[in-house]
Amino acid sequence: MTAGQTADTTRKIAIVTGGSRGLGRNTVLHLAKRGVSSIFTYRANQAEADEVVSLVAQEGQRAVALPLDTGKVSAFDPFVAQVREALTQLGAERFDYLVNNAGTSHHVAIEQTTEEELDSLYHVHFKGVFFLTQKLLPLIQDGGRIVNISSGLTRVAVPGSASYASMKGAVEVLTRYLAKELGPRRIAVNTVAPGAVATDFSGGMVRDNPEVNKRVAEWTALGRAGVPDDIGPMIASLLGEDNRWVNAQRIEVSGGMVI
Repeated sequence: MTAGQTADTTRKIAIVTGGSRGLGRNTVLHLAKRGVSSIFTYRANQAEADEVVSLVAQEGQRAVALPLDTGKVSAFDPFVAQVREALTQLGAERFDYLVNNAGTSHHVAIEQTTEEELDSLYHVHFKGVFFLTQKLLPLIQDGGRIVNISSGLTRVAVPGSASYASMKGAVEVLTRYLAKELGPRRIAVNTVAPGAVATDFSGGMVRDNPEVNKRVAEWTALGRAGVPDDIGPMIASLLGEDNRWVNAQRIEVSGGMVI
């Protein structure tokens, strides 16, 4: 904060990784509808990020887009410095919510998975989540909220998804430990596990392949594949005060997929 500035203690601020597209983008926009400003990360496409910033502004809130490769721990200290600057722009010293959403897909059988592929998944989906959360803990408000994004594939075994699902399973365990260790700071930590959602994830497999979309619909009690608007509002709601007593939980948001 510069001289003469005071922190706005009423403004809620979220950090959302992978917030320029898919579920992260939807989450940022629904947080904006609830009066929450965001600092969100994007991997490479600044145009997509700028569009999200503009859409958030249309909701009367503010967003700051920062580039980050969540698989590179060496980038986290510079990123935290950028977060501090972004918080100053937003008139705050700390943020309230963290959504660890950024991720990559992987659909390869165990027999064909390479060490390089497994390492890449580990760096993005577990090591990155672990250390980015660690680095941001000094900046999150006591009484804040953390949501880690997992997958329905940790509950249902689909051949070709072992490597990806295993990393998400590790995140679910990490969530419970975070909830325990951050309890003295009144920080609630939960996992949201989406089912199959029609986005550009996995090359748009569910969104763009009619056969896959139909199969997902047949597996789902509510009779269709998920869409981003099924997930973003739920995450935004989970971060809100109405759900303050939900902690250390894995919440699947899948429309009743494979039950």
